[in-house]
Order: sequence, then structure tokens, then C-alpha cells
Amino acid sequence: MEWSVKKRFLTALERKKPDRLPVTTHHVMKYFLDTYMQGANVSSFFDYFNLDPILWLAPLKPNSQRNEYWDENHPFIVSNEWRIQVETLHYERGFPTERITIHTPKGPLTSILQFNEHTVWLLEHPIKKTTDIDLLQYITQPVYDIETINRSAEEFGERGLVRGTIMPCFDGFGQPGCWQDAVCMYGIENMIFETFDDPLWVHEFLSILRERKLATIRTLKGAKFDILELGGGDASSTVISPKIFEEFVAPYDSVLIEEAHHQGQRVVYHTCGGMMPILEQIVEMKPDAIETLTPPEMGGDVNLAEVKRRVGDKVCLIGGFDQYHYFVNCSPEDTRKAVRRCFEEAGEGGGYILSPSDHFFDADIELIRAYADEARHCTYT
Repeated sequence: MEWSVKKRFLTALERKKPDRLPVTTHHVMKYFLDTYMQGANVSSFFDYFNLDPILWLAPLKPNSQRNEYWDENHPFIVSNEWRIQVETLHYERGFPTERITIHTPKGPLTSILQFNEHTVWLLEHPIKKTTDIDLLQYITQPVYDIETINRSAEEFGERGLVRGTIMPCFDGFGQPGCWQDAVCMYGIENMIFETFDDPLWVHEFLSILRERKLATIRTLKGAKFDILELGGGDASSTVISPKIFEEFVAPYDSVLIEEAHHQGQRVVYHTCGGMMPILEQIVEMKPDAIETLTPPEMGGDVNLAEVKRRVGDKVCLIGGFDQYHYFVNCSPEDTRKAVRRCFEEAGEGGGYILSPSDHFFDADIELIRAYADEARHCTYT
């Protein structure tokens, strides 16, 4: 039987055995492509290493029923009550810096972002005091651009997995999960403090974000995604306690998963950090897959064999590979052994997709080759 790459991925997502272990990576970082592959594109990256490709899509469009439209100067969806201004600032540290100001009828929200060749980070969060969430009544509610999604998916065909994100994230700097998005807007320390000092406010804040995301998820019907990402590292057990996860993460993200399923979509829950103390709590939210299964050597806490034993019959497992130690400063044989170890611990019976535990920026070309080649030899009988 001939296996397409898409069929291989989907079989693993259904917790069944494909012909061999699917092997891929998370987002392919532009820094890696520019530094190590002379600016090659993402498609060329997958072809060069003979990895199983992923096509990432996140097209939204304005909600015309709410009189929303594209900003003429910046890639934001705005309205007459939610206007966005971007200013270039100059800091002594030399990093490119921008101030984003969102103008609403009852006042502005401002944030400051900095960039380098690797990533972007916040110097100033847009929510600075608890009453600022009152301004979110004016926030936009974009819809998924189904026509663009499906056209891209059809062009991609059987070549690989079509993957997206639960949207919308907060304008300028946000992430898919309700808790994660709130953290991006208010700061992780502030959010944790408020779960003790003012839990009712935290629930109000998260409810606003949940309802916005739900409205957009309800426009997903017919979208040809294979899987959508939800969650975020600030919901991991190396950042918050299982109790906070139970009270402030699961009740909100589980509703998004349920609605995505209602719209015919699969969901992978992304927790780049600790997972073991909250493993069953994550699975009880009923995602189709979980990631990134980050090992202790990379700051996580995951024991792949134990994860497989505890929840491998309920969700597909994605990740688990230690790219920090086995994509640099080791021998190809060390990399091959690490691949084989992941397969032995999590691959039994299928339901496992090998991937690095989130992003990588620096890597030895020959070690990625060894990673991909060894995984292709991890076959099922």
C-alpha cells in the first residue's frame, strides 16, 4: 500500500500505526534558514532533509457584519472603535523597537515590542491595570478566511499536514490559549498574583478572551485544516501550579476544543514546558494530540515512556526530541540513538509523531539529516 505523507500524519493522529514514524519539526525559523541554508524557504527545508512537511496557515479576514476592515498601513484588522497605531522607537540597546497603540472610544491600550533576529518580546504589556479590560468591549472579532485556507490546502494536497492556530490572538503580541493570551497582555507574574488577589477579575478577563475566540472558531466550518494548535508555555506546570491550571486554564481552553470539534476540526494542545503533574488534566480537555513533550534536559519534565503509558491510548503524542543536545555538539550516531530512544518509548502501537520540542535556531545540517534518516527507518509491522 502506498502511503502519502498526509495519510501517515492522519493515521498517527488517529492513534493508529502508519507505515513508519512520521518525522517533522515545529515552525521552521527564518533565522535558521538565513544562517544555515542561504535563505531557503520552508518548502525547500522539508525537501532538503526529506522530512514530512507541514503547511502552516493562519488566514483571517475582517468581520463585515461588525464593520471591520484591514488597516491601510499595517497588517491588522480594525474598526472605527478599534484603531491601531504603530510607531518606531529608538532604544540604546539597539534592538528594533515599536510602540503599538490601540485607540478605543474610552481610551488607549499601549504596548512596546522589541525584536532581534531570533524572536520578539514585550517591554510593556497592553493591560496595565485591571480596569483596562473594560476597553476590550471594542475589540475586533475576525473570521477565518475559508476560501484562502481551502485553496492553499488543496494545492498542498497529500504532501503533508495542514496546520493552523486557534485564533484570534491579541493584536500585536498574543497566543492561542485563553490563559496564554491573557499572560501576553498582562504579564505572567501579574496574572499569577491576581489568581490569589482577585480571582473574579481573572475569570472575567479570561471569559472575554474565550468569547472572542469562540466567535472566530464558529466560522471554521468547512476549513480544510488537519489540526489546530491551542495552549502555550505559560500554562505549563513549570510556570503555574496544577491548581491554577485546573481553575483558570482548563475551563476556558476546553470550551474552545469542544467548539473546534463541533466545527469538524482537530486540536493539538501545546505545552512547551512541564506537563507531568497536569498530564491527565490536559487530556481531560479532550484534545486530539498533545505537544511538545519537552524533556528535563531542556527545562521540561517529560518522561516519554510514562506519558505513553498514562495517556497514549487517549491522544496522539507529538514532540519529545531534545534538539538542544542532539542538533548541535554531538555525533550523528548520538542523534540517531536519541531518535531511536523516542521511538522505543512513545512509538509502540502508533499514535506518535516525532518532532523537536518546539523551535530551534541553530543546528548542524548533518545532525538534522541523521535525525530524519533514522526516523524513516523506524517502521511498523
